[in-house]
Parts: sequence; C-alpha cells; structure tokens
Amino acid sequence: MVRGGPDGELAASLRYLNQRFAMPYAEVKGLLTDIGTEELAHVEMISAILYQLTKGLSIEEIKESGFDTYFVDHTTGIYPIAASGTPFTAAYFQSKGDIITDLHENMAAEQKARTTYDNILRLADDPDVRDPIRFLRQREIVHFQRFGEALRIAQDNLDSKNFYACNPSFDKNCGRKR
Repeated sequence: MVRGGPDGELAASLRYLNQRFAMPYAEVKGLLTDIGTEELAHVEMISAILYQLTKGLSIEEIKESGFDTYFVDHTTGIYPIAASGTPFTAAYFQSKGDIITDLHENMAAEQKARTTYDNILRLADDPDVRDPIRFLRQREIVHFQRFGEALRIAQDNLDSKNFYACNPSFDKNCGRKR
C-alpha cells in the first residue's frame, strides 16, 4: 500500500514530471523535475515503512487489523492504493499545459498531502513511523513554498492583454527570453 491515492506521492510525482514538458520557463521546468523526482523518493520511503509494518504478520494479526482483503490480492506486497483501498489511477493527477492552472493545482496538491500527513500523525504512535512522516510533511510545506515562488515567476511574465503566462495562440515568442 503506497500513498497511491489522489493526494499521494505517486500522483504528485507523475503530475510534476508530466507538467514539466509544457512549462515555458526553464527554472520552473527544473523545479518540476526536481520535485517530481523527490516525490518518487517519498514513494520509496512510504513503501519501506509499509513493508516493515506488514512483514511477519500472522494470519490472526492480518484479520484483526482489517488487512485481510488487501492480503488476499497482494499478500504483503507493496501496491499503489489509497487508504480507502481504491487502486491508483492516472485520473488522480492533472496536467493542463497552462502554467497558472498547473501551479495552482500543485500548490493545492501539496496542501492536501500535508493534511494527509497531519491525519497520519494523529493516528500513529510509533516513533519509527512518526519521524519519517514528520519529515515528509515538512517536505510538502517546502514544495508548496517552491511552487508559490514558481507562480511568482509566471505572474511576472503575464501578458496583461490575455492573462496568460505563455500561450502560443497569443504570443509567437512563447517561451523565448524577451
């Protein structure tokens, strides 16, 4: 069970790594690449935690914990699903190709991920779980801030006639240094 829900690292990583192709500004494209890659490392961290928590469980522990339906399909293998049990789907992430839209989407996604970590911290009492979750929560805050900085870059390049940061339909020099 990887944070494979709509607010998880897998969706975030795919969102950012796909959005980067349409980004007109090299600095923002680099940011999307960096954060998208970091989110893949977060998938690895969550996977390691889940593996450590589930390895060696007895059948009685599996049944008592409600882990039995997952166990039937995946044993204790790591599989990308949401906490609700819904399997990962590409429908969980957006990539519009509009820098303003995508950066707002990313900022919202980072806040939703932070809230999810807050909820995990409310439920978990094991320090071996809480410590890495606190670290990941902090990274979501940093990502939110970095996307806010990227939004400022985009806003500084807005075309006041059409309110697009870069749209080839309106600007033949779209993405080129001015």
